[in-house]
This record gives sequence, structure tokens and C-alpha cells, in this order.
Amino acid sequence: MAATLMDLPTTFTTRTARRLSLHPRDLYRLRDDGEVIELSRGVFRRADAPAASMPDFLAVAYRAPTAIICCISALVVHNLTDEMPRAVQIAVPREQRPPHVEYPPTEVFRFDSATFELGLSAVEAAPGEPVRIYSAERTVVDLMRLRRRLGEPLAFSALRRYLLRRDARPGELLSLARALDVLGPMRTALDLMSAE
Repeated sequence: MAATLMDLPTTFTTRTARRLSLHPRDLYRLRDDGEVIELSRGVFRRADAPAASMPDFLAVAYRAPTAIICCISALVVHNLTDEMPRAVQIAVPREQRPPHVEYPPTEVFRFDSATFELGLSAVEAAPGEPVRIYSAERTVVDLMRLRRRLGEPLAFSALRRYLLRRDARPGELLSLARALDVLGPMRTALDLMSAE
């Protein structure tokens, strides 16, 4: 028995639709009729579902389930920058083959698998649909680690904004910096900012 639109989850992949016995021809008819929206190649969302607040994150999470939203993309979510990334930035374990996602544009960072899930958090990209993202603290530390690639001004600006938050935890920054081998630069940056 073939699945109907109501049998499908709010966000789903072609594989899920096939598992529910929905033929690709019927899936693409639903797309062409506007009953489902294609977020990315092979990732769909029912048109009658509540609006996704972060559809690009949702699409990337379905295309690369082990990936974690990181760097500038995470800074935006944590309100630690006004800069908008040109692509969704994700991290994958170093030994994993990087996913190739053309749309939405995606930039992949490869992180050490031993510390890959350190500071892992989640954000709701759509009602009831969380995606993996690094915590504000892990994101600030990663920006310090990647300051030569992403720019020192961005790293220091994110740290400054983080320290102005009521829920700032400098001790957690130092703990993560130690685990991610960037304790010296993080301690120096914290000392400079406390002297301002």
C-alpha cells in the first residue's frame, strides 16, 4: 500500500519516502504540485508543516546526519556576531569523508574525532526538529583555534560579545580551550579583555 502525504513525517528524505512505499514519481508529483518543498537534493518538507526557522540547517542535518553546525553559522545562532556566513558551516570527524552538499551552500571543517562531540548542543531548526550545533563556549574556542583561517578580529569580537552575556562562563572557555589545545591564546585573550 502506497504512502500518502499524511503518512510522511514533516521533514523526510527520498529514502524515507521509499521505505513508506511512496514511489519517486509520486514524490516528485507532490513536489511539483506544491504539497512538499524540496529543501536540498533528496530532502523534503511537507508544505502543511509549521515553518522552519532554519531551513538550511535542517536540510544540511538530513544530508549529513553526523555533522555539527559550527563556526560563523553557530555564532549567528548564539547571537555572537552580526556577520552572515556565505555558507552553512559544519564540522565532521577528521577521518570521515566530507559530505558534498551543493545546496544550501556548505563549508566543511574537519575536527579531531577525540574531541568532536565536546561542547555538543542542539537548536530547534523547525518545531520539534533539533539539529546538532556546538555550544556558545565551544564555538568561541573554535574561532580562537581557527583565527588564522577565519580572522582574528572575528575571534576576538565573538569572545568580547560572549563575555558581555549574563550567562558567560569564562571557566568553561578555559576548560574547553585546554581540551582543544588552545589554552595559551585563550588565556591571553581573556587577560587582554579583562584589562580593557
